[in-house]
Amino acid sequence: MNKSELIDQIAKAAGLSKAAAGRSLDATTDAIAKALKKGDLVTLIGFGTFYVGKRAARSGRNPRTGATIKIKAANSPKFRAGKSLKDAVN
Repeated sequence: MNKSELIDQIAKAAGLSKAAAGRSLDATTDAIAKALKKGDLVTLIGFGTFYVGKRAARSGRNPRTGATIKIKAANSPKFRAGKSLKDAVN
């Protein structure tokens, strides 16, 4: 399912126009991104939790030259599925 198909499903289920459903989806994803940027958890009971995972700095190898390189520490968004979502899939 892509974004436009998701918007169609939201519009149909909530009785909204596609434009309003699109704005709602954009507002939701923006709010989640802003919360994660601040370091907060975003928990949707039954669906899951969005959080920021920390990756430590490490050394790697350039596959072309074989030279060792330093890879900086980074934060990456992660998602842990909730029980209801897991049950719905299985």
